[in-house]
Amino acid sequence: MSHEATNWAIKQRGLKPTTKIVLWHLCDRFNPDYGCFPSQDRLAHDCEISRSTLNDHLGQLEAVGLLRRVPRLDPVTKRQLPTRYILGLEPGFIPVAVVPCPEIVHGNDDGAENADMAEGLHPDTAADALPCPDFGHGDGGEAVSDFPADPCPENADSRVRNSDTNPVREPLSKPVKEEEGAQAREAISDEVFGELLDALSLDPAALPGWWQGWPPRLHVQRWRDELGLTEAEIIAAAEASRQEHPEPPDGPKALDRAMQRAAQRKAEDVGRKRRKPKAAPAPAAKPITDLPAFYADLVNSDRYLPTSMISNTMRDAMLARGLVTPERLRERGVW
Repeated sequence: MSHEATNWAIKQRGLKPTTKIVLWHLCDRFNPDYGCFPSQDRLAHDCEISRSTLNDHLGQLEAVGLLRRVPRLDPVTKRQLPTRYILGLEPGFIPVAVVPCPEIVHGNDDGAENADMAEGLHPDTAADALPCPDFGHGDGGEAVSDFPADPCPENADSRVRNSDTNPVREPLSKPVKEEEGAQAREAISDEVFGELLDALSLDPAALPGWWQGWPPRLHVQRWRDELGLTEAEIIAAAEASRQEHPEPPDGPKALDRAMQRAAQRKAEDVGRKRRKPKAAPAPAAKPITDLPAFYADLVNSDRYLPTSMISNTMRDAMLARGLVTPERLRERGVW
């Protein structure tokens, strides 16, 4: 990264915003000692554009004389290496329009020397870096790769025009409002919307502005999808609202409160149906009104009977009424 290079890119005027972004990212990858060699994939990722769009903006920067692209080949495998980008701020920069080919020197006799100086390379290696017919560029040359020699937008096999990195959202085929209107019409049918207007006593031929177009249909759709009301429940809630308000509502927003109450009542009804019925309370124990009979039943049974449980008064009461016998009392240890 070079602050001098990025500052230079920011100061350039007359460029389109995307073109200037491409120039800035090129300068951000510039190394003062080694140059600028980012791959197209890296540049496309940094700029958030496709490779084909990137090449369009690189061509514009080259046309205005702010950079020069120098294709490079591996001397052994002859495979294409990342392009070197010579920026306009580099010493000895010469725009592409006046750079001669090292093999076929056009112009004055010192053209090749000027090209070597513009490259910032040694004269022995300049011929390997500058584009010329030997690299497959120009008339009579052959392509380095297996793709056709002259890629173009109409060529499906073009390496340059293969938009393999295009994170940019494609433009909509239809305006947004038109698409939303179509979705609203599909969601709420004309028949249901007409029934709603009838329930509100609205004349379809003279609708208020808030009831025209697709926005009111989207509003009705939200009542259905977000509040959980059916279309029949929406119409019933609209009819009920007219009993409270004699004048028709100016727009669907005026019915939001009524629809919310209808949704709340619906939720409460569902909750009551799901709630389990309460179990019947256990019958209350009958109070003991006849104590002698109660204790006599206990004496005559085989249940546990503490000796101190029955007083002398209760014993005499049971004997007087003939509820127990003296022998049974002695057996139970009461007497």
